[in-house]
Amino acid sequence: MVALLNAKSKYRKRPTMLLRIYSLGVLALDLCSLCIGIWFAVIVALFRTLRPPPLKSLQGEVAMVIGAGRGVGREIALQLCQLGVTVACIDINMETCEATTKRACQTGIASSYVCDVTDREQVDHIVEKVRSELGEVTMLLHCCGVPSPRALIHDPPEIRETMDVSVLSHFWLLDSVLPCMQRMGRGHVVVLSSVAGLSGGASRGGRVPLSTAQFAVQGLAESLHTELRHSNSNIMVTLIHVYPFIVGAEVAKDIRFRIPSYFGTMPAAEAAKQILDGVRRNYAEFSVPGYLLYLGHILRILPKKASFMLRDLLDTGVDFA
Repeated sequence: MVALLNAKSKYRKRPTMLLRIYSLGVLALDLCSLCIGIWFAVIVALFRTLRPPPLKSLQGEVAMVIGAGRGVGREIALQLCQLGVTVACIDINMETCEATTKRACQTGIASSYVCDVTDREQVDHIVEKVRSELGEVTMLLHCCGVPSPRALIHDPPEIRETMDVSVLSHFWLLDSVLPCMQRMGRGHVVVLSSVAGLSGGASRGGRVPLSTAQFAVQGLAESLHTELRHSNSNIMVTLIHVYPFIVGAEVAKDIRFRIPSYFGTMPAAEAAKQILDGVRRNYAEFSVPGYLLYLGHILRILPKKASFMLRDLLDTGVDFA
């Protein structure tokens, strides 16, 4: 009887041991596949850094440019028209929006729409109007909410206003525009964020809300990208980190550059060109200027004290990162 029980016990242990060996084998194969995949992705990324992918054509696309009345938004709207895109220029300021549209119509098709993007009902109405007049929206470029040099130097806007413009407006626009893109089976969502959302934030002078909003925008873009990837959607999401002084040549006298040869200003037209080039290459994330993306990643992995030392070295008089 005892011998029989021992035999049964050994019989039960064998399948358990085989299952453990099998599980370890599967785990080892998964880890090997993961390592190979990671190294392959790194090699491809390095190769693409040296040889960027070709620029895709935007001919025939219908784009909504939020904040088209001035700055980078205006230049993006103008350059999109030159690329054969039908552009809906959207801004809260009627005068500047119409001025942009008038210039854009010289090279392409554009219409102006006045909308407060913090108001969900207005957003729904404008998106429906754009659809009926221009067609299904295939590109959404959110260019408002990024702090300008003036906003960083002078008194920051109210906290609620900052969050509404920089964060909540994205949700109202996406709720209205994503169904259009899903019907078309394609689309491109472009989100602009200050570099304050890339590497630590701007916390001096009561500007915590500005930095917090930019962090939120970055989280929104990354979450949206993950959700669309898991749903096998053909909708691209591009997150762009913008150095807030590059488009502020007119206020350069107000800003102290610690390293003038390293930091400097860039015309809004050049910034818009770099942004559209990255969008046309289907980059998931990049920065303007490009080196700031790598700088932000370095700041994230460094110890806090070392990170603060590097920020002090790159100090511009107004904390941008």
